[in-house]
Amino acid sequence: MSRDTQFDLVIEPGRIERNYFRDLWRYRELFGFLAWRDILVRYKQTVFGVLWAVLRPFLTMVVFTVVFGKLAGLPSEGVPYPILVYAAMLPWQFASTAFGEASNSLVANAGLLTKIYFPRLIVPASAVIVAFVDFLVAFVILILLMIGYGFAPSWTIVTLPLFILLAFLTAMGAGLFIAALNVRYRDFRHVVPFMVQFGLFISPVGFSSSVVPEQWRLVYSLNPMVGVIDGFRWAILGNARLYWPGFVISTSLSLLLLFIGLRYFRQTERTFADVI
Repeated sequence: MSRDTQFDLVIEPGRIERNYFRDLWRYRELFGFLAWRDILVRYKQTVFGVLWAVLRPFLTMVVFTVVFGKLAGLPSEGVPYPILVYAAMLPWQFASTAFGEASNSLVANAGLLTKIYFPRLIVPASAVIVAFVDFLVAFVILILLMIGYGFAPSWTIVTLPLFILLAFLTAMGAGLFIAALNVRYRDFRHVVPFMVQFGLFISPVGFSSSVVPEQWRLVYSLNPMVGVIDGFRWAILGNARLYWPGFVISTSLSLLLLFIGLRYFRQTERTFADVI
């Protein structure tokens, strides 16, 4: 480069705010690099590799089938109980893993945040890609289960991408909010595993939402994951009943959670490099 080359540095007030989402596209290569790095780190030096993405939901499905299906004798809505549980385990595993990865992503990349400018939203968004890879691997087990039990999906299977998107938005909303809080208050490192464990037992993963008494269905639907899981079951199983009033409430809360999470993340984003 010639020594005579001159640059004009123009500082405009509010430029970053106006061009934030354009910058997300400009830094897409960084997004891809971070996502690929997280995938490699996740399975590096593991004996079973990506099989861990299958073992966790599969073993949980076996336990839930024995406890809720065999011992408790809960109804399965006319489908084999392992398929009923696994169809719910997939979105739960995806959303909970994405939530956990996104929540800790900013602290885990503290060195990067303090060195250069880029839209910080890239960090938690790239962390979610790891959870999506796990989801795709685990989905193969569902296909094998349906073949093994001779269970064919109905036309509703074509709506499955909408519910995958809903699971993604739910996890991102909660993940962005907790990730921003985690930068300032590291207590949330301990809160996140508890939230995931607690959420598993209050969500309809091991049982159908239809076992909840009718007068409590709307209150139960205040859990955003109820709508996500019921939607997955409806899309995959077809004959599972979808409680539309509860689904509308759950979906509305998921979108509200995304709005709050994104807004709080953007408000606190400028301070990340200073306090992390």
